[in-house]
Amino acid sequence: MNERKIGKVISVDSFRVFIKLDEDLKSLYKSGYEDIYEVARINSYLIIPIGSDKIVAMVTRVKAIDETELSKDKEAIFLTDSARYLVATMIGTIEEDKKYIQGVYNYPVFDNPVWYVTKQDLDNIFDQKEKADIDFEKDYYLPIGSSPSFSDYKIKINPDKFFGKHAAILGNTGSGKSCTLTSIIHSLFEFSYNNENLKNAHIIIFDTNGEYKQAFQTDSDKETSPFIKKLELINPFHINKKGMKIPYWFMNFDDFDYLFDPSAGTQAPILKRAIGLAKNEEQTAETKVFSNIIINTLSHIIDLCQNSDKQSNDELKQILYEELENLQNVPELSECFNFKKEEYIIKNWATNFNRYYYNDGTKQIDIKFKEELSKKLIEILNENSEKIEDERIIQEKNIDLPLWFNFEQLISRYIDKAIDEQESSSNRIREFVSTLRLRLQSYLNDERIADPLLLKQKEDITDSLAKFLAFVLGDYCKVYQDKDSDPFTTYYKENLNKSENEKLQEDKVSQITIIDMSLLPYEVLETITGLIGRLILDFVSRFREKDRGKMPIVLALEEAQNYIPEKNKNDKESISKKVFERIAREGRKYGISLLVSSQRPFELSKTVLSQCNSFIIHRLQNPEDQNYVRQLVSSANEDILQQLPILPQQHAIIMGDAVRTPVQVKINTVSPTPNSNDPKFIKNWLSENEEGFPNYKAISEAWQRGEKYEGKNED
Repeated sequence: MNERKIGKVISVDSFRVFIKLDEDLKSLYKSGYEDIYEVARINSYLIIPIGSDKIVAMVTRVKAIDETELSKDKEAIFLTDSARYLVATMIGTIEEDKKYIQGVYNYPVFDNPVWYVTKQDLDNIFDQKEKADIDFEKDYYLPIGSSPSFSDYKIKINPDKFFGKHAAILGNTGSGKSCTLTSIIHSLFEFSYNNENLKNAHIIIFDTNGEYKQAFQTDSDKETSPFIKKLELINPFHINKKGMKIPYWFMNFDDFDYLFDPSAGTQAPILKRAIGLAKNEEQTAETKVFSNIIINTLSHIIDLCQNSDKQSNDELKQILYEELENLQNVPELSECFNFKKEEYIIKNWATNFNRYYYNDGTKQIDIKFKEELSKKLIEILNENSEKIEDERIIQEKNIDLPLWFNFEQLISRYIDKAIDEQESSSNRIREFVSTLRLRLQSYLNDERIADPLLLKQKEDITDSLAKFLAFVLGDYCKVYQDKDSDPFTTYYKENLNKSENEKLQEDKVSQITIIDMSLLPYEVLETITGLIGRLILDFVSRFREKDRGKMPIVLALEEAQNYIPEKNKNDKESISKKVFERIAREGRKYGISLLVSSQRPFELSKTVLSQCNSFIIHRLQNPEDQNYVRQLVSSANEDILQQLPILPQQHAIIMGDAVRTPVQVKINTVSPTPNSNDPKFIKNWLSENEEGFPNYKAISEAWQRGEKYEGKNED
């Protein structure tokens, strides 16, 4: 193999080798038996043989050291004595059976020969062999681009490894992130998996800029993409602002706390209690539980009866009468209390109260009545002690369950009930809570917030939780009924029955769901994004043990730094950050994968990025972002990442579990593309606008309606 030798190893560290090229190698090419081979180009490969194994190293630096010698008499100058050196990063090993593995377990020594790479070596590195049967767990088979250094070779990933352990697409704006994400998804559906096509995928794209709808619809001028032919099978479902309805009653208390921002001392406990009362009261008819308000009222009456000397008789009569009257129409009493008709019935106590109030001038309340009333109420509380405890447990449980309650009554009724339960001065508490009540009312009156959260919904939606989950996950065809008129059914039928250029069918699973969040107000962006993520995680975590992982779901988070920030805003941790960090840590075991896209990785949650095992990194010019990315990946890839500031558009460095070896890749050209192209300034400035463009009136009217102008309302 001496004819393959191009140099020798002169220095080795844990992942980097320094190579001195042979002096007789006069150019950067060497003629071999089959071809002429490059030996010193950045991103090209070298082979370092060690026994029966061959270490693969990527060239990351080329340099020459020149020494000019002057004669002692200074009368002659000799030619430069030049030595040429390469610095290469060891990235993998071709084992004896010609199988390539990522990583190095056997290191070269001083003067170890270095060979140029052959076509057979490249075939092993890039695994270009066509296989009759793909091993989905082990093989790297899905092509997503080509090698800039070896244009004949495709760069392939293993989709299970790419999605199974979370992945990140990083890069400056305009570097090609959106097209990369789109290209990978296109490739998933274009590929034939042992002669089968995907038919039950669940991919959800959180589209913060409203650019992905275009990438998943037909275009009469560009129907050459293999992806277009799969469109009917994919049945993509686009949810815009009109369809983005997420019921407020799905929120847990953390969501309410983040959105409405109550003060921790007084307002938060009152809000939490009020929501618990609201949710619990809506469930009363089914659970037949004992209300805490009733408990407190009965306890108050007992206290009045036993300590009536503290009040005048007129005051006592008035207080007792009001307390008893409050209990007259409470359905729980007749259902929960075991009264005999001949005994004191609470409904009649207030009505017959005057029988026990003497009008002979003394105005004294019958002592016997007070004693019997107190005794009876104590018996009632004792007899229902188990129901009381069950009620407390249920109310604590209900606070975070997705149960419907009336939001308007939360403001007007249940907050007051929660205040009344407090032993301290209720007037003082009302004063503290008044700003929270105003805030809740302002959200109710703000259509931008009330509409997507359905804050004005007067009644529960039939099977609302099941419908919403199926709506977002693309399985709505499995749960909706034609007769239903809820927001989900209405939007679903309108958008999958009618579509200008798309042949979509409402009876098919939608394998891609695009959630357009571009017009959501910033006040609710993090709440809604985090709520969707949490509901999906909670849903799949409730599968039977044997069904765990049977429904893999990919959540593609575009511009993720907007709702998964590393730094908290206003000293309050982002609610969506908490959710997606939990998914990053726990989602894998339930089959939920994150595909995170960001132009500012430095501002993105470190927890989320640290859980990503595969990275596609486009051009990054900000030093903070570059240093941060270097900290995320292994130090062995540090030399490769030096190229980040100069990567051209559509090019990226891919590394991690999903790819056979760290490599620069030119991502496959995507068609149709997302709506993220750079504007053409000069071309547009040189031409005159079409007649009627821009339609200031129609755009402004749509804006004032809180909608995006689609050109449908033009005269």
